[in-house]
Amino acid sequence: MAQRGMPSSAQRVLEEALGMGLTATGDARDTADAVAAEGAYYLEQVTITETPEDDYEYEEIQDDNFSIPEGEEDLAKAIQMAQEQATDTEILERKTVLPSKHAVPEVIEDFLCNFLMKMGMTRTLDCFQSEWYELIQKGVTELRSVGNVPDVYTQIMLLENENKNLKKDLKHYKQAADKAREDLLKIQKERDFHRMHHKRIIQEKNKLINDLKGLKLHYASYEPSLRVLHEKHHTLLKEKMLTSLERDRAVEQISGLQETLKNMEIGHSYYVTETKVDYSCEKKNTPEGPTQKSLHEAREQNKCKTKMKGNTKDSEFPVDMQLNPNLNVCKENLSPAKFDYKLKNIFRLHELPVSCVSVHPHKDILVSCGEDRLWKVLGIPKGNVLLTGVGHTDWLSDCCFHPSGNKLATSSGDTTVKLWDLCKGNCILTFEGHGHAVWSCTWHSCGDFVASSSLDKTSKIWDANSERCRCTLYGHTDSVNSIEFFPFSNTLLTGSADKSLSLWDARTGKCEQSLYGHMHSINDAIFAPRGHMIASCDACGVTKLWDFRKLLPIVSIDLGPSPGNEVNFDSSGRVLAQASGNGVIHLLDLKSGQIHKLLGHEREAHTVVFSHDGEILFSGGSDGTVRTWS
Repeated sequence: MAQRGMPSSAQRVLEEALGMGLTATGDARDTADAVAAEGAYYLEQVTITETPEDDYEYEEIQDDNFSIPEGEEDLAKAIQMAQEQATDTEILERKTVLPSKHAVPEVIEDFLCNFLMKMGMTRTLDCFQSEWYELIQKGVTELRSVGNVPDVYTQIMLLENENKNLKKDLKHYKQAADKAREDLLKIQKERDFHRMHHKRIIQEKNKLINDLKGLKLHYASYEPSLRVLHEKHHTLLKEKMLTSLERDRAVEQISGLQETLKNMEIGHSYYVTETKVDYSCEKKNTPEGPTQKSLHEAREQNKCKTKMKGNTKDSEFPVDMQLNPNLNVCKENLSPAKFDYKLKNIFRLHELPVSCVSVHPHKDILVSCGEDRLWKVLGIPKGNVLLTGVGHTDWLSDCCFHPSGNKLATSSGDTTVKLWDLCKGNCILTFEGHGHAVWSCTWHSCGDFVASSSLDKTSKIWDANSERCRCTLYGHTDSVNSIEFFPFSNTLLTGSADKSLSLWDARTGKCEQSLYGHMHSINDAIFAPRGHMIASCDACGVTKLWDFRKLLPIVSIDLGPSPGNEVNFDSSGRVLAQASGNGVIHLLDLKSGQIHKLLGHEREAHTVVFSHDGEILFSGGSDGTVRTWS
């Protein structure tokens, strides 16, 4: 074996590898990089023939080359390795903290070189290096492609880290399992509780069903008794009437006798005839006192009225109704809708809240009703009071002008509906028959009928000529809050607290159709003056528009949460006004859908109505005032 000369840099690398024993992986890589950078050096094997020592010519070796004397190679390496081991042991005993380096696994060629040097296998090392660098120089093997030798310590660290991660995961899984177990127990307890609650509710339901069945049977047993009591009530009313007539006759007899005795005491002689119960047998020449005379006149008037009532026939509902004149008005002739109303005047008319405001059909006159039992007629625009009506014994709820404008109908909490002559200002007729407060009233277009709705869940149609109730409308299951005749027809609209609207045929008293959609009590409902549209509002401020012909809802507008107390159309039917419980007057543009607000009421707004030309708007509030907007 002959060793070729190696450059000094390669030789230094080799010395470092021999001196340090097992080098760090980073040093091995630096060595490989240096060798790769300056060129590949390898040992060449040469066969030496035996020649005489005198004839052999030795090559000259430069002084700067490093050489090891033959025979001392193994001893020097062994001494050096021993010194290195002693140094390492010393360092470990001193526990010197060396600067930490990132441990990088060694490459395979460095590992082999270090191993062969450590084991003293120099000839094997030379063969390996010669073949290895020859392969690198030829390009058969790349320097970095062989890979690294796995480090046991690194593997141990990786395994420990993996073990720690697995332990952490196991801990988390245990915690999750414990939490899931607790949740399961909690859910099981809740399930048992709800199951028990469900069973209890079923038991209560069955108990209520049984109670309802019992109540129905109990109620059915009362019906015959109620019928008998009703008949007895009518009988007692008749007896009461007869008793009152007998009492009046007795009072008349006593008054006549007292007057006769008084005249006899004064000294005047009168021929006193025998007084009989039957006044049809009285003589014409019998002298009468002033009391007898007034009673006789009153009796004659009552007889005349009774005869008139007996001779008066019931009014007939018109068959051929005239067309609604508002339908013939062309859209081109209509003035543009107005929304820019401003508060103009405030009229303080009532001590208590205003419940209704109505406009005269032909004159600039306004009527307001209040909870102070009064109704007042105002002149517009000055607001001067022209007439005050007194007669109801409880609050007034609604009022309505006769189509001719010479009469007024009012409804009240005293369960009556009164008709008033506006020329004289006195009550000409009182309708009694409702069992509770009357909420609303309206005139038929022919002027012969008045309809009213009441808290007793019924509505009634009254004949103004025969002065009696023509029909009672049954069907609602709660208070009937509003009633309205469709213009120039026999159709009647009612709105109830049972959240429904009903359409009735006034001639037969039958409900033709019901409209459902409101979720709360309906406070007011009205027909549009033009077209076939119905507007309604409820106790939560929701206003709905309905198609009267298709009997379907068109749109729903939520203006709540304050209740909508009343709705009203203007004369064109394009603007809808709503009086709200928060004091705001909402104006809805039916064409564009925009909502305008009028702010001016200090408290709740109860009623709203337009003038016939739409230029003025009137509203009444709970503060007893009527406000005009223009």
